[in-house]
Amino acid sequence: MAPRGLVFVDGSSNDILQEIADYVKIGDEIRPLIEQGQTEDALAAIVKASPALNSAPEKEIGPAYNLLIFAVINYSKDPKKHLQPICSNLTKTITSSPVNGRDLALGSLSTVFNLLAKDDPIRFNVFLQIVRFVKMNNMFDTIKPALKNVPGWLEAWSTDEEGKQRLYVELADAAEAADENKIAYEHLLEALRTFDADDSASEEAQKLALRALKMILVIERPWAYDFQGLRALAPVQSLADTHPVYAQLLDIFAEQDLEDLKDFKLEHEGFFEKEKLDEKILETKMRLLTFATLAASHQDREIPYDVIAKGLQIPSEDVELWIIDVIRAQLVEGRMSQRDRVFKVHKTIYRVFSDKQWRELQSRIDVWKSTINQVHTVLRVQQVEAEKTKERQQQELEKKLAGAGISDGPPQGRGGRRPRNDNDD
Repeated sequence: MAPRGLVFVDGSSNDILQEIADYVKIGDEIRPLIEQGQTEDALAAIVKASPALNSAPEKEIGPAYNLLIFAVINYSKDPKKHLQPICSNLTKTITSSPVNGRDLALGSLSTVFNLLAKDDPIRFNVFLQIVRFVKMNNMFDTIKPALKNVPGWLEAWSTDEEGKQRLYVELADAAEAADENKIAYEHLLEALRTFDADDSASEEAQKLALRALKMILVIERPWAYDFQGLRALAPVQSLADTHPVYAQLLDIFAEQDLEDLKDFKLEHEGFFEKEKLDEKILETKMRLLTFATLAASHQDREIPYDVIAKGLQIPSEDVELWIIDVIRAQLVEGRMSQRDRVFKVHKTIYRVFSDKQWRELQSRIDVWKSTINQVHTVLRVQQVEAEKTKERQQQELEKKLAGAGISDGPPQGRGGRRPRNDNDD
């Protein structure tokens, strides 16, 4: 959203109100109200006539709306009453500017938002209108930079849980319409977090829980393989009572493997078709998740191709293609050894971190500690040996020097002069 303070107005309040009234062609009607100080009545009449601004010349639409918005925010005792119809006008077609109309409208909506105080609760409704507008006009990119501010805004506006839920769902709708599925999913999770334990099984909570689950099931992106964040939310946990088949499917994708998905399909024949879930996508995701489980469970960090083929239920000649896919999905890191026909795991995700995984981690830490202790012992022995060797060499050198009649100090003759050599000149 643009910074505040972009509207500059010169003139008294009466002059400004009269100017706007003249522009929407009700000047004579409003003049007595203005002269009698009936500002609220004058503003109400002007706002009622303001739809006429949508057919004003293109160059005048922005300034005219900005002036009206300024007057409402600064002169009305109840700006919310007037801003709502103004925002409604701006979400409708600007007939005089079919090309630039949506940009002009969004600019004026942003002016409304930015002229209000940062902690003014009216901003909530204005921002809601902006979100709906950008969805309707395929302009989601214009508000993406502002999304990081939403939690702070909601806190500043003292928004209740119902209001937060409402805004987060609107943002999810707008993002999904723009194919920004990750942003949509994140805001669905935020909406689900607004439900307390008592409301987690409500119709609205369950509707959102199913929507989020269906979204993450059928999307093939690295972020869409983490089911634990969704699974931890109270409304999603309530699916076990309201939609047990979906809850079972979530459990499979959260911590089970391909064989379990096959059993699910047999147990609930026709479920995927009825719920319009792409079975091919589901099996592909499940194979990759099964691969991640295999990588996490092999403590030697090497998985034979045959084990991969069996676990993923694929031909052995396709193993390397699935290795590429699992790396691309950012579930596992490693390298292939075509000579040894093994996949060497460098890093892998844990789909679920339960007592079993904690025990495995403790076991690996114990192995690392043992290895480090062994290395430390070897290094210490080598250090002692090196010191002994150095000491022996020093002793041998001193013996040789003593045998040659050389002391540690400089050689001296009588009177401190060096002895004369017959070869000296």
